[in-house]
Amino acid sequence: MTQLHQFSVAELARKLKKKEVSAVELAGHFLGRVRAHADLGAYLATSEECTLKQARAADQSISAGDGGPLAGVPIAHKDIFVTRDFPSTAGSKMLQNYRSPFDATVVRRLADAGAVTLGKLNCDEFAMGSSNENSAYAPVKNPWDKSRIPGGSSGGSAVAVAAGLAAAATGTDTGGSIRQPASFCGITGIKPTYGRASRYGMIAYASSLDQAGPMARTAEDCALLLSAICGPDPDRDSTSLDVPAEDFTRALQGSIEGLRIGVPKEFLAEGVSADVRAAIESALRQYEKLGARRVEISLPRTELAIPVYYIIAPAEASSNLSRFDGVKFGHRAKQYGDLLDMYKKSRAEGFGLEVQRRIMVGTYVLSHGYYDAYYLQAQKIRRMIADDFQNAFRECDVIAGPVAPTVAWHLGEHGGDPVADYLADIFTLPGSLAGLPGMSIPCGFGEGGMPVGLQLIGNYFGEGKLLNAAHQFQQATDFHLRRPEAF
Repeated sequence: MTQLHQFSVAELARKLKKKEVSAVELAGHFLGRVRAHADLGAYLATSEECTLKQARAADQSISAGDGGPLAGVPIAHKDIFVTRDFPSTAGSKMLQNYRSPFDATVVRRLADAGAVTLGKLNCDEFAMGSSNENSAYAPVKNPWDKSRIPGGSSGGSAVAVAAGLAAAATGTDTGGSIRQPASFCGITGIKPTYGRASRYGMIAYASSLDQAGPMARTAEDCALLLSAICGPDPDRDSTSLDVPAEDFTRALQGSIEGLRIGVPKEFLAEGVSADVRAAIESALRQYEKLGARRVEISLPRTELAIPVYYIIAPAEASSNLSRFDGVKFGHRAKQYGDLLDMYKKSRAEGFGLEVQRRIMVGTYVLSHGYYDAYYLQAQKIRRMIADDFQNAFRECDVIAGPVAPTVAWHLGEHGGDPVADYLADIFTLPGSLAGLPGMSIPCGFGEGGMPVGLQLIGNYFGEGKLLNAAHQFQQATDFHLRRPEAF
């Protein structure tokens, strides 16, 4: 018999509405699984009392006939979103005991839609990483192979969904942190157009790149969640776009006959492992069977995305993280001499090595004499990368390729070599720099039986087209239905 954690968000929402299962029963089932699989390290905080209180309220709403579209569905939030009822640490010792007085807009909107919060999910510290090994508390383990990384920085979110510890989860994507862990864990994740989802209450890493998005089993689930998350938030987020919220589920059933899928030659060049390449090619052939047309395109500045991103993002991080000085909130050193000594010791003790590394890089490229040479040049190339995409979209409707050059690597495999992690972001960074929507869908398996994700990139506000293409692929394949054997 199918267990409750094996149903999709859409299926659970229907069961809850029909009263085939209660929100309290569902929440208890998932909380039990969280406790049973604590060794994965996916969760940083839970509160049975708070979760069951929300579940009881959801049951009352359903009984009254006024429950939202996600009423009673159990989800969890990446610990980069602040929450009143749970700690908000950003995976860092700097915020180890921090409690927010308010909820992030994304959290509030999902609650308004009726979702029940199971807890907060592990992530790379301040969302800085591609493996989830940079969490100050514990690395997260991939449920397909516990000796491997789940991807980052939203690794806890991906593992929670893949292992059935939550029906869905929120994530954030700065340079690929929704798409890459979704690919490595065999689930679906989407990053909307920059500005579509409010950043209010999302602990900042790189403000011009950070974007929230959902992670779930299916494209249909992501469409449901994205419909709740997106919408203007002008009073709280100045980067929020004045684009009305929409029901993305309406786009799912459209035909993809004649859809032009652009495949950049740079995305399948040397450096992509044979197993990943085979899975991607097989997925593209499946699209052709569905009536889509493959178009060869070029994104000539793909390789420049890595140096551009790792100048711009650390520069913004050095500014954003300057607020964590041990004065108003966050970690404060117990022993110090004067004010400057308190700043130094508090930040040295509170921040991990990768965060310190990026702060130092960012401060350097913004310093006098280097701003023009590095930061300004990176911003110019960023504009060129965005222009490359617009040129490509004259020839195609969506762009497809691998999410990462390889499947998930082993824990500690890149230890002492942060550049190896940076290079793994080569295919997700260009879309992030351009602010475009992108998603990852399961499309096969590679070395060691590990999942491979197909990346789909759309033009601005093209989320509906991406979700439609993903949904049609998932109607014809079963990769998104496969689960790690032990879960």
